[in-house]
Amino acid sequence: MRVEAHTVLPFPIPHDFTDGFQIAYWRRPEHFLDPVIRQVSCTFAQLPASVVEPAIARLRADQASGTWHRRHTDLLNRDSVDYGYRLLIAGR
Repeated sequence: MRVEAHTVLPFPIPHDFTDGFQIAYWRRPEHFLDPVIRQVSCTFAQLPASVVEPAIARLRADQASGTWHRRHTDLLNRDSVDYGYRLLIAGR
């Protein structure tokens, strides 16, 4: 039996989303500085250290200098962002 979605709703990600998947930290990039958080992220887990470590070093420097906050002020004023996730409600 095939069930199709009868409703498709946007699922904007709130700035304080607690799920912990990678996009949940869009307004809290300092979480990516934690190696435990990176270990459970499929994106980070699939990338070689030669890619991840320089990026984390740049993020750490940008966080320390305030560059990240200056560069992303528009994000800091938002409560949620639509990253394309959708909630599908099935029906018959």
